[in-house]
Amino acid sequence: MENLVQITKAFSEGKASKGIFSCPVSKEQTYKKCKVNLTQIKNNICYQIEKFTEKQAFHENVELNHISGEIEKLFSDFKQLEYVADGYKYSVKISKKGKILQNRHKTCETAEVKSHNREKSYLLKEGENIPPLVDLGVFTKDGKIVKSMYDKYRQINRFTEFIDDCVKDRGYKKINIVDFGCGKSYLTFIVYYYLTEVLNIETHIMGMDLKADVVENCNKTAQKYGYENLHFTAGDIANYKPNEKVNMVITLHACDIATDLAIYHAVNMKSEIILSVPCCQHQLNAQMKSSNGIMGRYGLIKERFSALATDAVRANALEIMGYDTQVLEFIDMTHSPKNILIKAIKRDKNKNTDIYMKEINDICCQYGFEPEITKLFNFK
Repeated sequence: MENLVQITKAFSEGKASKGIFSCPVSKEQTYKKCKVNLTQIKNNICYQIEKFTEKQAFHENVELNHISGEIEKLFSDFKQLEYVADGYKYSVKISKKGKILQNRHKTCETAEVKSHNREKSYLLKEGENIPPLVDLGVFTKDGKIVKSMYDKYRQINRFTEFIDDCVKDRGYKKINIVDFGCGKSYLTFIVYYYLTEVLNIETHIMGMDLKADVVENCNKTAQKYGYENLHFTAGDIANYKPNEKVNMVITLHACDIATDLAIYHAVNMKSEIILSVPCCQHQLNAQMKSSNGIMGRYGLIKERFSALATDAVRANALEIMGYDTQVLEFIDMTHSPKNILIKAIKRDKNKNTDIYMKEINDICCQYGFEPEITKLFNFK
């Protein structure tokens, strides 16, 4: 096994810059391909191993003194390897008798260490004049990020990415947006800034909240920034009647069934885009009993399962009502447990949604659930 020793040594000494394992030993094998790349994380040199299934990729970082064992394990799962080391590209194959065969040829590829420390390219860039970020305390007056607010900066950029993804291919010259339960509206101001100042879209936003004093402050702030098409009104979302077609509805952290009401009215307004970040899903948790078995026996499990079930039913309901729907991670759970965003885009074509209704009925029957969203849409 002289060749195997040579290969593992190239990796353990950090001479191999990258490798790709392919040709799984079995068709039933979970991973179909694996990449191994030399990388730098902070001050440590290590290898990032990226394993691919049919639909997903899984990553782990392995230190140099442990990489030999990982390479040997990968040889038990794959029959081919290509890797680059010392100015050569090596092609390795395992014969039917288990013998490792390899050849090499000169290559211009070098053993460059890829750094994972480089900063992400954000849509809202440091150094830009973004008044809402200054007032929020995320930027200093000269546009520098306040270090203690970096997580908030990432969260705001993440939401801006969702907005950008929804509008970039739709060719909007003008867009009408309603923000239900807008609260202090820091994200609403950012959305208005990004769409008008960065994407140059004529943007009209109406923010709604039940608290009159909050709405008053938001209107004053919009006037201070010169955001002439950003307005706020106090009232119940059930009573809102738009004067023009609504292109997008935003609902951020609307508590419990307020999210269901916002989704329901967004659908009734035929909004093309719905972005909802749910909050405090209490309804199904209160309906669930310990007699429901393992998912209802333990308080924390019951709470989290009920919240996930609530959002799963909401997503299915939107599919039934004619939207292509995704449930996405809004922000890393280490920063906030309220990290789910429901993204729904109005479909142009009809779709058989019987399976979505069946899934809702099945989970409701199994756990005795009566979700608000199903009552609002009168699902049977």
